[in-house]
Amino acid sequence: MKSLNIFIAMLILIMALAISLSVASHDQEDANDTALDLPFTNIGLVSNSLRGAGRFLAQNTRLAAMTCNKYPRVCRAKGSPGPDCCKKKCVKVATDRLNCGKCGRKCKYSEICCKGQCVNPMTDHNHCGDCNNKCGKGNKCVHGMCNYA
Repeated sequence: MKSLNIFIAMLILIMALAISLSVASHDQEDANDTALDLPFTNIGLVSNSLRGAGRFLAQNTRLAAMTCNKYPRVCRAKGSPGPDCCKKKCVKVATDRLNCGKCGRKCKYSEICCKGQCVNPMTDHNHCGDCNNKCGKGNKCVHGMCNYA
């Protein structure tokens, strides 16, 4: 029984040491982050550590607070999906099927978004098979191919 009490005491001591070291290194990281002026400068940084993530991974308030409706310049940062902001998400309205040409305009299932317009790449003469793939004069776009025979 005495050896069990010693084991539990050692386990508690090791856990307390690990927690104190974790908090100390987390405080040091926070001190380094305060040097950044702009809220969108951290965009694109990915941490492999789950330390300080809390119960839910989405609780990282620093990144959660940086939505494009509050900070539109976030969408112009390197690595962003697009320069436009639709429903708090960065998108490119020239090519996004769910926001084609403007926020909220959805293309049909068989259509793609080319230059902000919904087109059917299976039959469209100017966008045959893909955006900006124009069929030559006298050729038709059939099944997404020019001059299908």
